[in-house]
Amino acid sequence: MADSHTWAAMPSAAQQARSVLATAWSCLATAEGGREEFIGAHTVAEDGRVLLRVPEDSALSAICAPRGELPAVLEFADVAPVPVRGRVRARLWLAGRFVPGAEHLVFRPLRVVLRRPSSTVVVDPDEFAAAAPDPLADAEARLLTHLADCHPDAVDRLTRLVAPDSLHGAVRVRPLAVDRHGLTLRIERARTDGDVRLAFHAPADDVAQLTDRMHVLLAQASAAPCPRALQRHRPDGDG
Repeated sequence: MADSHTWAAMPSAAQQARSVLATAWSCLATAEGGREEFIGAHTVAEDGRVLLRVPEDSALSAICAPRGELPAVLEFADVAPVPVRGRVRARLWLAGRFVPGAEHLVFRPLRVVLRRPSSTVVVDPDEFAAAAPDPLADAEARLLTHLADCHPDAVDRLTRLVAPDSLHGAVRVRPLAVDRHGLTLRIERARTDGDVRLAFHAPADDVAQLTDRMHVLLAQASAAPCPRALQRHRPDGDG
C-alpha cells in the first residue's frame, strides 16, 4: 500500500543509482551463464566504472583474461540500515563489459537500470557517469540507526508532519532513508506498510547541515497538532 504524499525535491535517478553503487557491500556478477557474488570486493571510479577484485580461482577472471573482455551484468542491492519489513529499498543492474586491469577487473556500464518500489527507471549511461553519489550516502547508515535507536521520541514527534490518513492503522514508524533533500519514514501497519517523505527546507551537503535541517523539521513538528497515538503492538516481523 502506497501512501499519498507530496514529494518535494529528490536526487535524480542517476544520483540515486550512484549512491546505491557507492554504498552496496556486495556485488552479484552474471557472465557466461554463471553467477558469482563478491563481498566487499568492488570500488567505484569517478566516472562510474566498477573496479572488482576477484580471487585467482574466480571464473570471471579465468574467462576474461584470455579474451580481453567479457560481457556481464552486475547487480547491487540498497538495503535499509534500520530493521523494517522489506529492507531492500532499491536494486541496481549494470550491463556492460569487463576488461582486465593491473589489479582489478574493470567494468564499464553500458546500460543502467534502477528499480525502486514505485518504479523502474532506465538511466542514461552518460548521466550515470557524470553523476555523484548523494553527499550523505556514506553517513546514512550511521545517521539512521542513531535516530532509530537513540531518538525514538524524535521519530514519534515527526509523525505530526504526516497526513492523518497516512497514519491510519500504523503500529510502528521507522526512519527508512535520508538524503540531502529529505527524510523518508516507513509507516508499518499490521499487514501493509507505506513510505512518507519529509522534505528539508533546503538541501544538506554535509552532516552539520543535516543536523540543522532535522532541527527545523522537529521544530515544525512540535508546533503541529498531535495525531492519534500509534497502536503500540509489534508488527509481523522485520523482514
